[in-house]
Amino acid sequence: MNAKNFFSTLSIAALGSFIGILGYVFISSSYGHAHLLDTKPQVKFVSNLPDNNSGYIDLTAAAEKSIHAVVHVKTQYMQNATSSSGNPLFDFFYGYQQYQVPVQSSGSGVIISEDGYIVTNNHVIDNSEYIEVVLNDKRSYVAKLIGRDETTDIALLKIDEKNLPYLIYGNSDNIKIGEWVLAAGNPFNLTSTVTAGIVSAKARNINILTKQYAIESFIQTDAAINPGNSGGALVNSNGELVGINTAIASKTGSYVGYSFAIPVNIVKKIVADILEYGEVQRAYLGAELKDIDSKSAEQLKIDKIEGVYVYKITVQGAADEAGIQIGDIILKIQDISVNSISEILEQLSKYRPGEKIKLSIKRKSDLKEVTATLKNIKGNTGIIKTESYSALGAKLQDINTDDKKKLGIRFGLKVIDLGGGKLRSAGVQEGFIIVYINRQPIRSFDDLQNIINNTKGGVYVEGIYPNGATAYYAFGL
Repeated sequence: MNAKNFFSTLSIAALGSFIGILGYVFISSSYGHAHLLDTKPQVKFVSNLPDNNSGYIDLTAAAEKSIHAVVHVKTQYMQNATSSSGNPLFDFFYGYQQYQVPVQSSGSGVIISEDGYIVTNNHVIDNSEYIEVVLNDKRSYVAKLIGRDETTDIALLKIDEKNLPYLIYGNSDNIKIGEWVLAAGNPFNLTSTVTAGIVSAKARNINILTKQYAIESFIQTDAAINPGNSGGALVNSNGELVGINTAIASKTGSYVGYSFAIPVNIVKKIVADILEYGEVQRAYLGAELKDIDSKSAEQLKIDKIEGVYVYKITVQGAADEAGIQIGDIILKIQDISVNSISEILEQLSKYRPGEKIKLSIKRKSDLKEVTATLKNIKGNTGIIKTESYSALGAKLQDINTDDKKKLGIRFGLKVIDLGGGKLRSAGVQEGFIIVYINRQPIRSFDDLQNIINNTKGGVYVEGIYPNGATAYYAFGL
């Protein structure tokens, strides 16, 4: 290559470089620094606080309402105990020393009115002889037990105070799976503790209530609760009471993932009955039901797994008189879908004997609507009354038709609650049915009252337990 060509090529290259640099400077000054990919991410770090329009749920207001309306419930009762004298020979001939020791326990409660009515669990106050309520501001009161219901594990207390903070009822039927909730209570005596979680299931039956005709239709959440939370509040994001915390699923006794609350729609019916009648008025459909799963659907030749199957009808019961038949499938109660026995019991628990409900049923391939007038446990629409007898230290109730048929008896009064009176001292257990006293039949409360009033000295009681075991007791008046 000669010198002329070399310098010509060099000049062209220099000119091209100059033009390129000039273009870069011009573009940079006009548009800023260039990037290979203009992909600035449209995301936020998880540590950033979201703005007001981000869908973030603020639970602080609900927590503030809850901690002031949730109380610490402390109870005490006396328990029998024995001790040795230290001399085995003396103990053999004279027995161990008997004495009573005080037992203390605690739980939580929820103020539901400004004048001091408080809801808690029945198991929190069961057997207690002294109940103390401590407010969040540390004021302390002796509480009175207004009433309780073992079949739902609800109790109602009252303290003598006014202008108290309280929680308003929400609607547990409207609770959605995945919805945020707060649990407020006093776990491990740590007062005013709030935890958060979501509703993970509804209408759970965990077989924790052992009483006959118990209703279990719990709201299941993953809000952490522990011993001491029983009777506390489950609230929604608006600070409304939607449940009463009752139990945990645990092999250790402490929280490991799931907790259970009684739906507030059951609670408010129980409270209303206790205030109006002194006890709960249970309504019965008069039908035995079966949950439907793939196995039972195949056996019963059901084409779709939905609703609850009716496999037995009580003669002249509410279902029978409404025209419901064996083989029907109950789909709805009052336009609320039901797919388990627990859900049906939850809906029925909101009604009293004598009230009418609409049921949507499927009979083979036909859809029907029927109206049923609910009945009480005795098979009529009247109000059930329980009588307390201070002389016996117990609450008694008329036996129902089922007990009569099952046990082959025609009359009697059932012991539904034992205090510290004569019956307990004689060894009577709850559930015992008094059939005869001093060999005279007990057909009514009047029969019992007349015999007790006219007896001096010994009383001989004959009766039967729900398992069919007969028993005899004697005591003096």
